[in-house]
Amino acid sequence: MPFSHTPSVTQFRLTDDKAGPYGIAAGPDGALWLTLVHRGSVARLTLDGAFEEYALDAADCRPTVIAAGPDGALWFTRFQDHRIGRVTTDGEVTSFPLPTADGGPYGITSGPDGAMWFTETTGDRIGRITLDGEVTEFALPVAGGFPSAITTGPDGALWFTLNGANAIGRIAVDGDTAVHPLPTDAAGPVGIAADGHAVWFTEILAGQIGRIAPDGRITEYPLPDRSAKPHAIVAAADGEYWFTEWGTGRVGRITETGEITEHTLPDPSSEPHGITVGPDGALWSALETGGVARVERSVP
Repeated sequence: MPFSHTPSVTQFRLTDDKAGPYGIAAGPDGALWLTLVHRGSVARLTLDGAFEEYALDAADCRPTVIAAGPDGALWFTRFQDHRIGRVTTDGEVTSFPLPTADGGPYGITSGPDGAMWFTETTGDRIGRITLDGEVTEFALPVAGGFPSAITTGPDGALWFTLNGANAIGRIAVDGDTAVHPLPTDAAGPVGIAADGHAVWFTEILAGQIGRIAPDGRITEYPLPDRSAKPHAIVAAADGEYWFTEWGTGRVGRITETGEITEHTLPDPSSEPHGITVGPDGALWSALETGGVARVERSVP
């Protein structure tokens, strides 16, 4: 597998530049799992470089975000054909349609209730799918909110970004919903993640990282380059988050105190999207131009 180095980053090419690695998650099998958004497939990558791709039943279904489920499988959203996909660690793929047409599912996460929860970007809904495929949808109190990424928060609720409504949403497992507007206008929140204390998110249009406490208090941290377009974010530990900078080809780290460190990828035009903590403890990011990047997790 061809690769190149910077002091703390290794970059690997997996596919051609038309496949579009987008989402990435660590699986229970000690491997990394990716969505290939432009080729309509999911893939498995081992730490020693073995790469296997699994084609889906619709090449144009646009698989996007992927997350490990409580059943030992990986679950992912299919944005274009409005389905939720599931792949076992041996490559068996199934999918489930949404009950409402044209929802545009995007973010997905394992919930506190043993189900998977997901966003419907074009439907202004949050969805819940049980492990046997039963879907429940909850309408949000916004129009054009474009709910994007979603995570389970430290309070046992689901927290999600409202990219179009410039807000952070919270939904309890019983469907009770709250919306928290951001202090910065037109910030464009996208990625979201949580540790044991708070929820952190990216503001792709404002070039900031935000933190929201369970009581709704919001703090924002500007990036050194406000044009960086921060996209996805993951909690590496309590008070330590890593995020992708889609616009500048970097991966960044932010601490609870707001200290920011950035790592430039070997190819600045690689378009990093999803990010996860790998089974080796490093940070792995999906690069839409056809590869992945591995960043050593070290405190400066």
